[in-house]
Amino acid sequence: MPKPTKKASSRKKKGIYAIHPGFEMVESVIANLKQKTGHSLKEWEKLLKEKGPRNNKNWSSWLKDRHKMGTNTARFVAERAAGIELKYEPDAYVEAMFAAPRQGLRPIYEEILNFSLKLGNDVTVTPCKTIVPLRRRFVFAQVKPVSNTKIELGLALGNTKAGGPVVSTGGLAKGDRITHKIPILTSQDFGTEARKWLERAYALCPPLD
Repeated sequence: MPKPTKKASSRKKKGIYAIHPGFEMVESVIANLKQKTGHSLKEWEKLLKEKGPRNNKNWSSWLKDRHKMGTNTARFVAERAAGIELKYEPDAYVEAMFAAPRQGLRPIYEEILNFSLKLGNDVTVTPCKTIVPLRRRFVFAQVKPVSNTKIELGLALGNTKAGGPVVSTGGLAKGDRITHKIPILTSQDFGTEARKWLERAYALCPPLD
């Protein structure tokens, strides 16, 4: 097994899980609005409601055209002003992902998760609604329940020639991070061979700065 890195992850944590980079970016943009634009979120909200288009669907374009705001920043501000605030709820995503009739896969997921977190203290887990990515600097693996009885352990192995239980996803040709996968139906499928390939994926991924 690769030696754990000395530097722990700097990503914000929500319990055992880290905040997904996409949500973390939104939080950062909102927190730095005053410094970057000269106005706080509340000030932009007031301006939009007083002087912006009547239809809030046009607020993002108005912020970009009238105030030269960047595309992502304009969208985040417009959504918040319209009362749209997406919340990152990783525990709820995992509960839903492994709810009946997939509850039998939950122990296998937990086994993969526990093993992955021991690969190094820069490993972070950022669940989405349908997959659970495992990250170092980048995603090096992902857990995805693809049926009621099967998990696919996706691996970022690049052009590595794999064999045994590992099969290509076709991702390398498409430029995807996940290039290989291992089908896992029982705990026994996450044995020595599968763990070796997960370790390999971790080692191939650059460490978190």
